[in-house]
Amino acid sequence: MAALTPVALLKSQLNLEHDLDDTLLAHKLDAAEIWIGNYTGSPFAPGEAVLTEAALQLAAYWYEQRESASDVTLRPVPFGVHDLLASYREAVTGHVED
Repeated sequence: MAALTPVALLKSQLNLEHDLDDTLLAHKLDAAEIWIGNYTGSPFAPGEAVLTEAALQLAAYWYEQRESASDVTLRPVPFGVHDLLASYREAVTGHVED
């Protein structure tokens, strides 16, 4: 799946002015949108400002923190992403209506 969020927007988020990492940035955005869809239980909806912001924050974080091992404690998802997506997440109670 190709990312629905423009790479140019992520480059603005990261203050990047070169095209050297455009393929990597597109990949990070695609992965972020898939992660958001899985987290919320609904496919990523382009044009929703909150979802786009979450995708930008997540992709930017993954771009800047490319290694999973470090001397510094890293988090798989930045704090703000969970807060942005809280109202979009489908509630799962385990109850099935007949």
